Order: sequence, then C-alpha cells, then structure tokens
Amino acid sequence: MLPRARPLQSPPLQSLWAFHVIAESGSVAAAAAALRVTPPAVSRRLRELEEELGCPLVRRGPNALRLTEQGQRFAEALRGGFAQINAAMRELQAQTPPLRIRAYTTWALRWLIPRLADFKRRHPSMDVEVNTSTAPVDLAREGVDAAVRTAPLDAPASPTLLPLQPVMIAPFAAPGLAAAGHLQGARLLGSKVRARDWAIWHRHAGLPDPPVPLLFESTTLAIQAALEGLGVVICPPGFVQDELRSGRLQALSEAPAMTGDGYWLVLPPGRISPSLQLFADWLVEEAASDAGGGLAGGAPALAGGRGRGEPI
Repeated sequence: MLPRARPLQSPPLQSLWAFHVIAESGSVAAAAAALRVTPPAVSRRLRELEEELGCPLVRRGPNALRLTEQGQRFAEALRGGFAQINAAMRELQAQTPPLRIRAYTTWALRWLIPRLADFKRRHPSMDVEVNTSTAPVDLAREGVDAAVRTAPLDAPASPTLLPLQPVMIAPFAAPGLAAAGHLQGARLLGSKVRARDWAIWHRHAGLPDPPVPLLFESTTLAIQAALEGLGVVICPPGFVQDELRSGRLQALSEAPAMTGDGYWLVLPPGRISPSLQLFADWLVEEAASDAGGGLAGGAPALAGGRGRGEPI
C-alpha cells in the first residue's frame, strides 16, 4: 500500500520527465533507451514519483506496463505542460541575439562562412554574425563574443585561447601560368598583412630569396588577381578549394608549407554562454576535419616553430 500523499510540493523534474517518457513510449525499457539510462534507474524514478504523489501511476504486469486511470490523466497533463515548456524555450531561443564573431576577411569569406550552413543545420535557433578586421580585438569593449586570430604555433593554450589549425601556404596560379610548372619569371602576388609568406615559401622550397611581390590589401584581392592571370598567389590551400575543383586555379606544389603561425579561437575569460560553447566546440571540430590543408601530404599537427602571428 502506498503511503499517504505528503504536503503539496514539486516532485523532482527528473521523475516527472521519466514518467512522461514512459507514458509516451509505452515501456520502461523504451524510456530507458530514450533517456540513455538503465531500466532500473527509470523504475526507481517512477517509484519515487508514485510515493511523492501517494497514488499508483502504472499497473505492472509480467510482460506489460499500463497506465492507471490516474496515471493517464497525469500523463495528459504532463504532455501539455512539457509542450508549453518547449514552446517557451523555442520562443526565448528565437529572441537570443546572434553570436558576434570577429575574424579576418579572407578567412571569414573563404573558410568560415561556407561552413556556417552546417552549424545552422545543427543549431537552427542560433545565428552567427561575422564582422572582420585585422586590428587587435577587445572582446568586452567591442561587444564581440569571440574572435579568430593568428598567433605563433607554440603560444600556450588556455581556457581563453583554443588552437584551431596551423596556417599553411602554397602557390597557385591560373592554368595559363601554371602550365610553366615553376615560379621563375612569374609575378608573385600576396597580401600586405602576410608580406613574409613568399620568403617563407622560398626557404621551404630551397629557392633563393624571392623578388619583391605585388602586395594587395587582403588575400582575397590577391586571389582574384591570380584568377585574372596577373600572377601567382601565395595563400592557404583551404582558401581556394572551389577554384581548384573548378580548374580556375592550379597548385604549383604537392604539399603546403608551414608558416609557424596558427589560427586560434579567442574566448572571453570566465564562464561562457551555452551558445558560445556550442559554436566553439563546432569550430574546433571543423578545423580538425580540415587539417589536410587541401593538398596531398596532409597538414602537420598544431605544433612547430614560432611565427609572428600575422593575420590572413
């Protein structure tokens, strides 16, 4: 016999949810699978709820479990209650402001934004607003939730600085220029914010110091110049994957070179919001899946010599 009901108080939410799932699924085993706990754990929560309410909610048989009349009424009430809770959560999530992410123009345009559709599929209620700058960022003062910046590969990781992937570079050219198969006599194109990359590449390839390259305000402009046949651009392979697939650009090397820099995710100090945590986890996962660099040979792990942390 069940004990008399206690003075009115709120039963544990876990027990209420467990009974709701039992009622919806029709069995303790199915509820346990849905809740990712063991059947005994579900049965224990059900017993605790019945003791709290002072009445049986189910009839237990050797091979079946059926709701009592009281259990049916209670299950219907819970169904409506949880539906209202879910509706309220969706309404609040719809009002949540977008995450504001600071990044470099070319990285945002050619790496991040093409991948944001996947993030949106996973988290439909969340929006990401991307703004770009090469200037140092103050997250709190500028109202930015997080930023992607370059820093030396051997910079110490911390709760506010998460490593994403190394910055690697390789030369690319339009088919007409790429047919030569070498850099001799070609106009070298690059970005003012990555002015050292051609020197890094020549050392990597065992070539003498390069001539002075034609430098643009951003890597995006340098890539466009290469597409127009104005010269050979140096940039990360991940920035030109569409052009490589379409044949509009061709690689002049089988493997990229390490620059000594890496991409890092800068987070605010202290506890971060659940939405920012979801974005950070997704970004780290995406960066790891893209570690091949887009050319044969793959990318080394995020470790190596010290670079200058130049933006790109």
